[in-house]
Amino acid sequence: MRVLPLALFISMAAFQAPAADVTAPVREVMDITKTNWGTVDADWKYIFDPAPLSKLFSKRFQAAYKEAAKHPAYDTENNEPGDPFGYDVVTNSQDGCPFENLEIGAGPLKDGLTDVKASFKMWTCIDEAEIKNSVSEVHFDVITEDGTPVIDDIHRAADGERDSVLAEMQSLAKGQGQ
Repeated sequence: MRVLPLALFISMAAFQAPAADVTAPVREVMDITKTNWGTVDADWKYIFDPAPLSKLFSKRFQAAYKEAAKHPAYDTENNEPGDPFGYDVVTNSQDGCPFENLEIGAGPLKDGLTDVKASFKMWTCIDEAEIKNSVSEVHFDVITEDGTPVIDDIHRAADGERDSVLAEMQSLAKGQGQ
């Protein structure tokens, strides 16, 4: 009789899907961002291009971006809605250096959301030691949609405060500039 419960346990365990890695969309965004700051502008890839936007971000984030994009930060060559940001939202800057010491870690799941933190040195090409050794911190709200972890918001952390890219996009959508 012990064989039957053991066999049932083994067969049920075999059919359970492994838990999705909540850091995966953040790793992809950070890989793109790290590559961008390590290359020339001609090779720049936008995390909000259609493919990464639809794959890595929640439906709510995508909808907010679509509305914010109706108020581009600069004119586009093809008269299509442009990027609503005039800067890199991950680094919160227009300037930077190749990243060093990129670390990504997930906090516990709380209320359906996981806080995934990315920290890195982004001013590695600056001569001043205090700036060069400073560590930037970005938090990503990761939720699960349709069984896949996706980013629902991005928060840049500085001076004990955290902002919200989602809230910024909602303001931009209302025509309230940066």
